[in-house]
Amino acid sequence: MVSFELSQPQDAATLANVQKRTFDDDARRYQNKDEDGPPGYDSVPWQAEQMQQGHYYKLLKDGGIVGGMIIFPSSTEEECHLGRIFIDPLYQNQGFGHEALHFLFVQYPAAKRWTLDTPSWAVRNHHFYEKHGFIRIGEIYDAESSQSIWEYERTGPLTEAGR
Repeated sequence: MVSFELSQPQDAATLANVQKRTFDDDARRYQNKDEDGPPGYDSVPWQAEQMQQGHYYKLLKDGGIVGGMIIFPSSTEEECHLGRIFIDPLYQNQGFGHEALHFLFVQYPAAKRWTLDTPSWAVRNHHFYEKHGFIRIGEIYDAESSQSIWEYERTGPLTEAGR
């Protein structure tokens, strides 16, 4: 079982390390690259900045940080954007991602719409989000990185999708 707490500035270095391991593992697995991740994924100052801009939760297992997620709710919390979710590769495939999304859906009961985006090559992400009720609604091509980003949305009442 995993627990969730809002991150504090002193968590920034650990969150950057966990995020780097997570995204670099995906880069090796799906892109044949040693390292690659979204902007700020390996930056301690970026982590601290996100704590001020959104709701940055740390995922805890036995008191240690094993992942994180950044939520950007609208002012009414009727819409929430999942800016990022990551779980250390050593703790993946143990149900923590499901627990994290369930936590968010309960934590933000007013949210009628959830959005997120993820790289087109991140096959595991697509399966995970679709299993939890998200529907692909668009694609953005980033000419700078020569990659496509898939946009997802989840609307409607809370359900136990993915159980």
